[in-house]
Amino acid sequence: MARTGGVAPGARYDTRGLAYVAATGSGAARAAGNSFAVATASTLLATLLAWPAARLIGRRTRIGRVLFVVLALPLVVPPLAVGTGLSTWFLRLGVADSLATLALSHLVYVIPYVCLTLAIGFSRDVEDLEDAARMLGAGPLTRLRRITAPTIAPALAAALLLGFVVSWTQYGTSLAIGGGIPMLPLLVVPFAHAEPQIAAALSMVFLVPVLGLVGVAAAAGRHR
Repeated sequence: MARTGGVAPGARYDTRGLAYVAATGSGAARAAGNSFAVATASTLLATLLAWPAARLIGRRTRIGRVLFVVLALPLVVPPLAVGTGLSTWFLRLGVADSLATLALSHLVYVIPYVCLTLAIGFSRDVEDLEDAARMLGAGPLTRLRRITAPTIAPALAAALLLGFVVSWTQYGTSLAIGGGIPMLPLLVVPFAHAEPQIAAALSMVFLVPVLGLVGVAAAAGRHR
C-alpha cells in the first residue's frame, strides 16, 4: 500500500481522543478516579501487610525464602481465574461489586511485588541501627521515624511505585470482580482496535500518576 509522507492513506490527526477523555459523559474521569482510589488503597494496605514479611525475607533465612514462595504463588495463576474464584467468595459474603472488594482482590498481586521490593531495604545494617537506637532508649515509634523509614526510603518508594502500577493496570481481576464498575483498564481495552486515537488518549491518562510516582521514587533515592 502506497504511503504519502510516511502516513497511511486516510489517516488523519485530530483531537477526537482528547475530546472523549475530557467529555463528562464518557466515563473516563470516573473510571480514572475509581482506578486511582483502588490502586492507592490496595498499595497502602499491601505495604502494611507486607512490612513484617519483608523484614523476615530481608534476613535471607530459610523461613523467609519459603514465605516469599508462598506469597508469590498467586502470580503463576491467570488474574482472570483468580478474580473468578474471589468473586464467588465475595458473592457468598454479600460484599461483591464494590471498590473495597476490588482493592482486596488486587492485594493478591500487589503484596508479592511490594514484599520483595521492601525486603531489599531490610538488610542486616537496618537491624544493627535499630538495635543501637533501642539500646540508647529510643522507643518503637522513634526508631521507625528516625532510623527505619529514612534508611529504607528508596526501597519503600520503589515498593509503593510498583504496587500502585500493578493495581493501576490490573485488568483480569477488575473484570471478574468489578461487576460493571468503571475502571480505567477496562475502558482502554475496547478502544484498542476500534478507536486507537481514544485508546492513545486514555493511555496518556494512565501515565500521569505513574510518572508522578517515578519522580517521587527518584527523589527518595537521591536523598538517601
